[in-house]
Amino acid sequence: MISKKMEAALNEQVNKEFYSAYMYLAMSAYCNSIGLPGFSHWMRLQYEEENMHVTKMYDYILSQGGQVHLKAITEPPKEYGKPLDIFKKTLEHEQFVTASIHRLMELAIEERDFATQTFLQWYVTEQVEEESNVNDILAPLRMVGEDKGGLMMIDQKLEQRTLATGA
Repeated sequence: MISKKMEAALNEQVNKEFYSAYMYLAMSAYCNSIGLPGFSHWMRLQYEEENMHVTKMYDYILSQGGQVHLKAITEPPKEYGKPLDIFKKTLEHEQFVTASIHRLMELAIEERDFATQTFLQWYVTEQVEEESNVNDILAPLRMVGEDKGGLMMIDQKLEQRTLATGA
């Protein structure tokens, strides 16, 4: 059983995870609109992964006797700039999510909620992977700059992404 304070904090995170999914779907649409199908594909899979993160947290709250309180999701931007800008914004967002997960873990530790600490450890590890994946894309984007051939090569590589099971 989780405390009301922990339940409220997890519900806030559910909203943030929903926003993440919504933002990645918007980014996917934007990338498609600027002729980058590989970037669009990568963002679409990121959207699907975020939905899995939401469901996992939703199920955890319920399994601990808590109530899920779904809130309105903020509308994401419609445009994201150049490919480098898109992934800079992606990294910024993932860092925001990481900080939020860390605050949840701090609360679970403060409340001596060992079950939630164990549950959240998966998210802590996942965020390390998320930031690393984005940094792995930012590096070649910085190298190629505005070079259309380089961007097309990166776009083709991003189109090969598959959705990891258990995300």
